[in-house]
Amino acid sequence: MSANVSRIPSDCLVIFGITGDLAHKMTLPSLYHLERRGLLSVPIVGVAFEDIGDQGLWDETRQAVHAVLEAAGEKVDDTVLTRLIERMTYVSGDFTDAGLYNQLAAHLKGRQHPLFYLEIPPSLFGPVVDQLGAAALTDGCRVAVEKPFGTSLETARELNDRLHQVLREEQLLRIDHFLGKEPVQDIVFVRFANSWLEPLWRREYVDSIQITMAENFGVEDRGSFYDKVGALRDVVQNHLLQVLALILMEAPGAGDDPIGDRRLDVFRAIRPIRSDDIVRGQYNGYRQVEGVAEDSDTETYVAVRLHCDTWRWAGVPIFIRAGKDLPVKATEVVVRFKQAPAVRTGDHIQRVAGYDDVILRIGMPSGIDIGLRVKEPGVDTVEPEFLSLDFASTIGDLPSPYERLLHDAMVGDHTLFPRWDSVEATWEIVQPALNNPPPVVSYEPGSWGPPEADRFVRAHGGWRDPHSGT
Repeated sequence: MSANVSRIPSDCLVIFGITGDLAHKMTLPSLYHLERRGLLSVPIVGVAFEDIGDQGLWDETRQAVHAVLEAAGEKVDDTVLTRLIERMTYVSGDFTDAGLYNQLAAHLKGRQHPLFYLEIPPSLFGPVVDQLGAAALTDGCRVAVEKPFGTSLETARELNDRLHQVLREEQLLRIDHFLGKEPVQDIVFVRFANSWLEPLWRREYVDSIQITMAENFGVEDRGSFYDKVGALRDVVQNHLLQVLALILMEAPGAGDDPIGDRRLDVFRAIRPIRSDDIVRGQYNGYRQVEGVAEDSDTETYVAVRLHCDTWRWAGVPIFIRAGKDLPVKATEVVVRFKQAPAVRTGDHIQRVAGYDDVILRIGMPSGIDIGLRVKEPGVDTVEPEFLSLDFASTIGDLPSPYERLLHDAMVGDHTLFPRWDSVEATWEIVQPALNNPPPVVSYEPGSWGPPEADRFVRAHGGWRDPHSGT
C-alpha cells in the first residue's frame, strides 16, 4: 500500500469487541450521532465472542443508544437509529481461531479498505492482527487500537514490533480519546489564532504551567484492573502528556503530520522523570477494594514536576497531578503568568499580589478563563477577575471524542492519532519513575491528595483547584 492509500476512505467498519462496555457506552452512541449527521456511509460488521446473531446485535445497539442518550437528556430519533442498525451485521467466534476470520472474509468480500477497530484487551491486539494478516485481510486496511499501548517502554516496543510484522506504521491508528476532545483540539487554535496571546506564551512571561485531572470517585469495581496500572500509566503517560505537548509545541507548518511532528519535538525535549520529581498517593480505603492487593503500592494519585528544554520553555516548571477520590471531577490546564511589579503613583506603592492565570477547561463545562486585574471600586487596590468563555454555549454542541476519532479513522485523517515515535518518547519520559518509584503516601478520600505534592508548587503560587465539572 502506498502512502497515499492510507488516506483513502474506508469502505467498511469492523468492530472487534462490539458487545463490550466501551462499545455500549461510547462507540454505539457515537455511531448513532455520525449517522444523524450524515457522516456514516459504510457497512458495519460487529465481531465478538457471544453467539447473539444479527438480531442480538441490533437489540443491544437499540438498548445502548437509548440508555446513553436518554441519560444525557437527548431524544433518540428512531429513524436514524433504524438506519444505523440496517448497516450492521454480526460475526461471532474465538478471536484466536482462524475460522472466525474465514467468516469475516466472507462479510468483507468486495471491500478493499476496511477499518478494523480493536476495542478489546491489549493482550489480544497481536493475536487479532496476526490472524487478519494470515487471512489476507490487511492489504489496504487500517487498524485502530485502544489504549493502553503497552504497560512499559519494553512492552510497548514489543507490541509495536509485533504489529509491524503485519502492518505498516501508516496503517496503525493508536486511539487516545483525549485527543478527540474538542476542547483539546481548541488549544492549538486558541494559541496560534490569537495574535495578542502567542507572543506571551513563552518563558519570558510564563511563571509555570499546571495540569490537573481530578476524579471525584474511586476505583469502584475496577480494582483488579487498576491495581496493575496506577495513575502514572493510566492517564499521565498518554492523555496528559499529549495535552501538554499541545500547550508547549511550536506552530505547525507544512508536512504530512505537522502537529504530530511538533508534539514529538516537545516529548523529546522533556527530561525523564526522576524520583525527586514525583509524589505518589493512595486514598485510604483503596486496599479494601475487591481485586486490590492487601499490601498494594499502586498509586491512585500522582503529581510530577517536568522540565522542557526548548528555547521557548527553558526554566519554566511544569506540574501535572491526577487522582481519584478528589473533591471534584474536572480537567484543567493553567498557564500561570509572572507576577506584575509594584505600581508606583507618586509616593504610593501598590503591590500586586498573586498571579494571573489563563485556564483552559478541558472537561465540562469546557471553555477558557483569562485572568485580568481590575481596580476595586472606591479604593486603590486591584483584584483578579476572569473573562470566561464557555465553548458549548458560545459555539454550540460539541461532538463526542469517539465521534471525531471514528470519523477521522474512517476518512484516513491521522492527525489525532499518536505515531509510534511519540508513544515511545512518552514512555521514555515516565519509565524511570516506573523503574524506581517512591513509596505511596496516603490521603483522605475527598481531599486534594497528599500534602507532599504541595512542595512542587509552593514557590509558584500553589495548586489552582478547579471547580466542579465533568
